[in-house]
Amino acid sequence: MNPFRQLLLRAGSQPPLGTWLMSASPLLAEAAGHAGFDFGVVDMEHAPLDLAEVVHLLQAVAGTRMVPLVRVPWNEPVTIKRVLDAGATTLLVPFVESAAQAAAAVAATRYPPRGVRGMAGMTRASRFGMQADYLVSADRRVAVVVQVETTAAVAALPAITAIDGVDAVFVGPADLSASMGLTGQLRHPRVMEAMSEVARRCRALGKPVGTVGSELEVIAQYRAAGFDFLAIDSDLGLFMQAAQRAIAALHGRDTEHVHDLARGTREA
Repeated sequence: MNPFRQLLLRAGSQPPLGTWLMSASPLLAEAAGHAGFDFGVVDMEHAPLDLAEVVHLLQAVAGTRMVPLVRVPWNEPVTIKRVLDAGATTLLVPFVESAAQAAAAVAATRYPPRGVRGMAGMTRASRFGMQADYLVSADRRVAVVVQVETTAAVAALPAITAIDGVDAVFVGPADLSASMGLTGQLRHPRVMEAMSEVARRCRALGKPVGTVGSELEVIAQYRAAGFDFLAIDSDLGLFMQAAQRAIAALHGRDTEHVHDLARGTREA
């Protein structure tokens, strides 16, 4: 069974927690896996990753409990084919706005006659040809998560989620806010209400839904709204937050935090 589907089934009342892997660093990806994240998004859309680097990140997290999702740069069958051959089993497909686009994303992950994925025997996905049944079992091992990022996509949710092979929905709050004319205002009441409405609708449609946030307070609100899986910022974002807090503290702008840092150093 697909590892991401298993993760969602095991979740119970605690939504799986993940993070974005933006640094393109296998070492940071491996560290994130050992830190305890349930899933990590290997991002080809906005991070400086080519296909060989995606393989390195997949190899890095293979020894951890973290389930990798690979976000492809676009809903494009050649890229999807190559990423699957490289060993990805769960894809995050950006900017899906219609049932037709969702169907195209699923078709790109399936071998004929169910889809249009080109066949190859000697791939990392097939353990370099050593998994004899790969070509006949691959379809059921792959999961597709579609990103809903615009008001048009939200309006098309019933049709998008009805496509066979769409396993989950992911809401991109930044792009959604931009499509609402509220660019960058992720905490605007209208944006937060739209996010909650998507969660409600997905649950009514029986489809798991996830999102990402950089502030724990906002993530808590997403969880309360009913999101089924949640990403906490990114490896780079978490580093930058910690770095800025430490610099501010040691510059004397946060005396209490300086004492916290000192205590942590003594206790280490």
